[in-house]
Amino acid sequence: MRIIQGKYKGRVIDGFTLEGTRPTMERVKESLFAILQDQIKDAICLDLFAGSGNLGIEAISMGAKEVVFVDQNKKAVKTIQKNLSILGEEAQVLCMDFEKACQKFFREQKKFSIVFLDPPYETSFIEKGLVHLSKDKLLNKNGLVVCESNHKEKIKYNSSSYEVYKEKTYGDKYILILKKTE
Repeated sequence: MRIIQGKYKGRVIDGFTLEGTRPTMERVKESLFAILQDQIKDAICLDLFAGSGNLGIEAISMGAKEVVFVDQNKKAVKTIQKNLSILGEEAQVLCMDFEKACQKFFREQKKFSIVFLDPPYETSFIEKGLVHLSKDKLLNKNGLVVCESNHKEKIKYNSSSYEVYKEKTYGDKYILILKKTE
């Protein structure tokens, strides 16, 4: 995998292959970060279901102030830590279930500007993640949630909590960026 933009543009980071994971394709990532370019500078980001850290590391490269990575897979966490080390970057990397991580952030009163929500496709984790982000008040005012799925219908959200900021389809990938409304 390659970093597309920012200070680490062109650098290669490690990925890994585990059942149920798939990195965001480069053309999708490039388009996504073009959409986010005005919001990413100095943002506090959460890469939930981080995998290799691909999206969070791209955010760091583009000037995010802070990125927190969460994945419950130990191999994924080691990959994120290795990628950060290669770049000489430090970040909080948590090996835990996403619901427990959300509860931890709620207790700490941690808030995020941008959340990357890219879980395994054949789950209800996007819907559950969006509920936690709203219920636990983890988004700053006008915060954005970037959801990636293989079907538009799988992204269910409460329209009183979120509004559509942008949506795009790339082959079998569907990206929905939601903006906090409450």
